[in-house]
Amino acid sequence: MSVTARTGSHAASWTTMNGSRPEPAPAPAPEAGRRGMPAHLRPGLIGLVAAGGALGSAGRYGVELLLPDAAATGGWPLATLTVNLLGAFALGFGLEMLARLGRETPRRRNVRLAGGTGFLGGFTTYSALALEGQQLLSGGAAAVAAGYLLVTLVAGVACCVAGVVLGDRTGVAYLRRARARSMPPAPAGGHG
Repeated sequence: MSVTARTGSHAASWTTMNGSRPEPAPAPAPEAGRRGMPAHLRPGLIGLVAAGGALGSAGRYGVELLLPDAAATGGWPLATLTVNLLGAFALGFGLEMLARLGRETPRRRNVRLAGGTGFLGGFTTYSALALEGQQLLSGGAAAVAAGYLLVTLVAGVACCVAGVVLGDRTGVAYLRRARARSMPPAPAGGHG
């Protein structure tokens, strides 16, 4: 018979039969996050995503106010197309830049959550893409619907790739400048 006792983060296990040697205690589970709570349940991180999402949604609404509606563009929901393409580019760029800077730190995680998950999650709207595509189809504009969906998806991938490429180049250039700043100056004068 094996009995395990747990006190705090330590576990002790022993065998009570025939005076056998104690079994080794299992290693304590690693803590998730600073406060022992998984990151996705931490109120501060949830707040970052929520604040970013609110700003992103406001930005999307601003784009909708600036651009003509679908009736003025031959059925094309230009605002939705614009925010989704801009968001795909920005997400590719931002995530590549963060990856280029090195391992994730708390500050980089906060930028990723507030900017990528929050702001760009609120700014882009693939649910509106699906709804508008369905409305175009049910309204008898199958060619416009197919074109709109195809352009959004193909151009979205292209924008994301362009963002990754630019993020890669920008990140590499940034790291080169940072290394150059951290190198000691070359000795003045000749050979000595």
